[in-house]
Amino acid sequence: AAVAAVTRGTLRETHGVAKREIQAVGPRLSASPDLDPSACKAWVGIGANLGDPAKAVLDAIDALETLPQTRVDARSNLWRTKPVDAPGPYYVNAVVRLRTLLSPHALLSALLALENQFGRERSSPNAPRTLDLDLLMVDDLTHNDEGPPALALPHPRLCERAFVLAPLAELDPGLRLPNHERVEQTLAHLLKNPNQAVELLAYFRT
Repeated sequence: AAVAAVTRGTLRETHGVAKREIQAVGPRLSASPDLDPSACKAWVGIGANLGDPAKAVLDAIDALETLPQTRVDARSNLWRTKPVDAPGPYYVNAVVRLRTLLSPHALLSALLALENQFGRERSSPNAPRTLDLDLLMVDDLTHNDEGPPALALPHPRLCERAFVLAPLAELDPGLRLPNHERVEQTLAHLLKNPNQAVELLAYFRT
């Protein structure tokens, strides 16, 4: 695997992914028996680097649970990453896999509304942020329009960001990306670049 294998209280380093010895929680799976089986899968990237970013990411996951016609099917651990092409403190990142009956546009609108609720300001494209929610993929849908809101699927920079692929690989290591590689393959390539370094935080929340 291209990411660190995680068990409660134990981290093991693989493929150059740094480790930090604090108590760990593995990816959580949530059954959704009351959700229509036709619900699509959607992957959402979560990040923050202002205030208490770990708490913000975890609170955002809780907020995603409240979206209509949507369930959090699985969530990754938390990862600490350097800003990419941006100033500011380190980020905390995660990925969740949703099951949803919302359309991609409706889901994206809901994500943008959550960002606003968390105090997100857009002073510049790469400014530090209280919360960032990126719609990464919806099933195998390919879509591009100017909206509003503007929607591009898969996310145009999905294959360029280890801070997204590391938590995504926890959930779905064999998922095929737009570059036709599996997540774990592209992640292994990115991790050869020291500027793409990621650290597994394994943040524990009771």
